[in-house]
Amino acid sequence: MLKLRKILLCDKLYLFFFLLASLLTLLRLLQKETSYYSENTTTMIGTITKITEKEAATTYEVKAKEKVIGTIDEENKFSLGDKVQITGEFYQPTELKNFSSWSYQDYLKRKKIFYLVNIKTMTLIQKNKNLFYFLKEKIQKRMHKNPYLYTFLLGDKAYLSKEVIRSYQENGISHLFAISGMHISLLSTILKRIGKRFCKEESLYKGISLFLLGYLLLVGPSPSIVRGVLFFIFFEGNKVYYFYIKKENLFLTILSLSLLWNPYDVLEVGFAYSYLISYSLLKMSKSLSSSSKILALGKVSALSFFVSLPITLFHFYQINILSILYNIFYVPYVSTILFPMSLIVFLLPFLSPIYEGLCHLLEASSLFLSKISIGKLLFQKLPIPIYILYFIGVLFYVKKPNKKILIFFISMLSLHFLIGKVSPTNYLQMIDVGQGDCFLLHINQKNIVIDTGGKATKEEHVLFYSTILPTLRSSAISKIDYLILSHGDYDHMGEADAFIENLKVKTIILNRGRENTLEKSLIKKAKEKKIRIIKEPKELKWKKATLLFLEHPLYENENDNSIVMYGKIDDYQILFMGDAGKEREQQILEDYQLEKIDILKVGHHGSNTSSLKTLIEKIEPKISLISVGKNNRYGHPNKETLEVLKDSRIYRTDQIGGVKIKFTKRKLRIFSTVKKLERE
Repeated sequence: MLKLRKILLCDKLYLFFFLLASLLTLLRLLQKETSYYSENTTTMIGTITKITEKEAATTYEVKAKEKVIGTIDEENKFSLGDKVQITGEFYQPTELKNFSSWSYQDYLKRKKIFYLVNIKTMTLIQKNKNLFYFLKEKIQKRMHKNPYLYTFLLGDKAYLSKEVIRSYQENGISHLFAISGMHISLLSTILKRIGKRFCKEESLYKGISLFLLGYLLLVGPSPSIVRGVLFFIFFEGNKVYYFYIKKENLFLTILSLSLLWNPYDVLEVGFAYSYLISYSLLKMSKSLSSSSKILALGKVSALSFFVSLPITLFHFYQINILSILYNIFYVPYVSTILFPMSLIVFLLPFLSPIYEGLCHLLEASSLFLSKISIGKLLFQKLPIPIYILYFIGVLFYVKKPNKKILIFFISMLSLHFLIGKVSPTNYLQMIDVGQGDCFLLHINQKNIVIDTGGKATKEEHVLFYSTILPTLRSSAISKIDYLILSHGDYDHMGEADAFIENLKVKTIILNRGRENTLEKSLIKKAKEKKIRIIKEPKELKWKKATLLFLEHPLYENENDNSIVMYGKIDDYQILFMGDAGKEREQQILEDYQLEKIDILKVGHHGSNTSSLKTLIEKIEPKISLISVGKNNRYGHPNKETLEVLKDSRIYRTDQIGGVKIKFTKRKLRIFSTVKKLERE
């Protein structure tokens, strides 16, 4: 034991282990992962490892050679651990589509899930015989789908509403709903207080460690819970066995083991938050202590906010300064009331009404606070080296708190904030919204959004929150000067409600003609918010930029009544065609002497009802933009249309995702989601 203690006191041992773990992690990340399945796969046999029931649909995680996630529109008929055969359509998750959106495909790849399945049939082959799955099933059934029992005890937020989850994120308190060191610490403290009456210290430590490892297997190895369990095992073991290992060395060991456990965790936001904040609290524990619990909590909240800034800015582009105050209330509320109450209600279900009332207070207060805009600051996305510089600054400050480092950090943060307010470059961005249109035009500090896209799903406005809002926030955009809706079809204005609810919209421009149900609903909501509404003005004009709305007679066809705009920006000509068809295009050809066009927003997603050959030959577009969904049921874009546009460079969202075109004095600079495409 003495020799072991001497070895464990060697600092270089821990550094070597960390470097080795980092190298192995890098090598494993560089390995190309391949799937056993393909889009031609139609059937598989595997074991159900997770079940999520929502409304009339059920989602299953099924493990065979690898895991897949399948959904079927019917109530659950199976149990965890059941061996089943599923048949259906295998398809890959959505890949990165826009410059700053979240990639569901990358997220699942980190969990080694490569395919999703639209399940057609599901057949039981063998009932579960695994004790672990049997116990997990019993535990879940006891929870009666209570969303907060699932969240606090199993770390599963699947049953929380998306609106509530977004409010927690907006308020900077979402970390409270991931099982982490705080939850493990509370759980181990409860077990220690109960167990010390019956067991010796060493036996109690072993018992709690085994319990926590079993709990880890039950809820799944997320980065935060792996860290929490390992922290207890190593730090408590260090005390029990008097190893006297430095806290920093224990931290390095835990970090190294986490990397070896799952190298892909290092790409998770939760991993970065968990370890950076833990390291900071560990290093600065003495300066955080105070006789006042509120003051001590305030110090912890402020430090956690500060050290997590580089991660928050890189991934979410927004910070909420008031989250420091919110955490002073919510941390003790969750840790001393809700989490312990979750354990009590699990054992004594008749107390559920009290528990539900406490959870309602949490939700209602968070939803209310999320509407407060004071303290919320947006930061433009910058090159990665800037965030590395932030990260280095945080580490230096944590290692040796210094006013000069703090002043430098705050100055850098202030400059970063101001950059987002002054963007000298005019640009056009085609946001990939699938089968629909959504374009962002940034001209002379004005933000013009042309159409919003629209996707009908069970969860309202998923497209806006998952794709459009992150794209706007990455450019530090919280205000829309003009929201131009070319016409009333859902794929062009379905997300308009979400725009006016989440952003400051000054003016909405609608097309002429009769208003459909969707437009009437929007007008009503816009009036309540005192947003100006106008119908097709003649023009919008700024310094070196003009948008002309091409006049037209009223048509019976809603598509032909689309707003069509001709823009001249920094000596470049743009034509936005909406969903206008060939009859409208013929009218434009006859009534207007259009010049050659640099950028054409192709009409009606490249349908054969648009892109009249004589018009295209007249305007000779250099660049043609087609916003279209991948493998859409309409067959857009049409082959004949692509043939008409063949002399221009065609950029399609179904092939390359979002496109950003910067207007510079000498040339157009064009970028796709993945890389810089070319220079015009």
